[in-house]
Amino acid sequence: MEYQDIIRDWKQKKFRSLYWLEGEEDFFIDQVTNYAEHHLLDEAEKGFNLTILYGKDTDWTAVVNTCRRYPMFAERQVVVLKEAQAMRDLLKLEAYIENPLASTVFVVAHKQGKIDGRSKLAKLIKEKGVLLSTKKMYDNQLPAWVESYVSSRELAISQKAAILLVDHIGNDLSRIANEIDKLLVNLPAGKKIDEGDIEKYVGISKEYNVFELQNAIGQKNTAKVFRIISYFAANPKAAPIQMTLPALYNFFAKVNLIFGVKGGEKEVAAALGVHPFFVKDYMNAARQYGPEGTEKAILLLHQYNLRSIGINDSGVEDGELMKELMYKMMN
Repeated sequence: MEYQDIIRDWKQKKFRSLYWLEGEEDFFIDQVTNYAEHHLLDEAEKGFNLTILYGKDTDWTAVVNTCRRYPMFAERQVVVLKEAQAMRDLLKLEAYIENPLASTVFVVAHKQGKIDGRSKLAKLIKEKGVLLSTKKMYDNQLPAWVESYVSSRELAISQKAAILLVDHIGNDLSRIANEIDKLLVNLPAGKKIDEGDIEKYVGISKEYNVFELQNAIGQKNTAKVFRIISYFAANPKAAPIQMTLPALYNFFAKVNLIFGVKGGEKEVAAALGVHPFFVKDYMNAARQYGPEGTEKAILLLHQYNLRSIGINDSGVEDGELMKELMYKMMN
């Protein structure tokens, strides 16, 4: 079951006694727990019937005793156990889960991993409740997720704007969602978010960013590369060298994979694990550099990454390091 399915059921007043949320992606878990905390009961009911517990501060007996209470002046009570992975004797919740109270909605947030699927507790969860198992999204899935999230907020976003946002923030759904929610405050309903909106409200330059730099390098567009590098040197916070070099390394590592792929853009996208929007950029870079030039770029990026942290370097400024690297890489 997806997190949206749980929330949809709750909006339709469909409740189960147990919701077990686990896995690597905190964003999905937080969406469900936040909804349970703020929307399952009205304000008058929350005082007596909403309990928030934290795994590191409680034990299984306190959790079970709370869950076995009957609601006061309401149809149900809501018990949310956060940070369940930090609770001692978590497995002792088996006794309650085996026979839960129908008037209690028990929501368990177990982050940073999953319980052993072979355990009795795991089997009871699947039998008696709803299991949400989350995992980190692949990078090539993020632009589509951004488009879907924006659509759920009754907005639209251009593909390039979505990629610009993802490229700047990385695989952090909570941060991405926060930036999108900021845009809601500033943009009218129905507005399609473009790169200009990202630049204005999120603070990411649509012309001077790592995404544009790697495209310019891939095209061997020397003038554009050095224009972006000069901007980075004048604005160190826009793209620190310790963030830029690993991004470029990953770019060329993916370019290098192309030489072993048979087929067209579809096959390349699958082999690289990237969004189809990016494929032409990688394939163009492969044509520009060839196998030897790509290998040279990877070795240079590794060498200059070490220099950027002071290894085999005499204290050259980051901007000069980047210019020196670009010159060697593209010539």
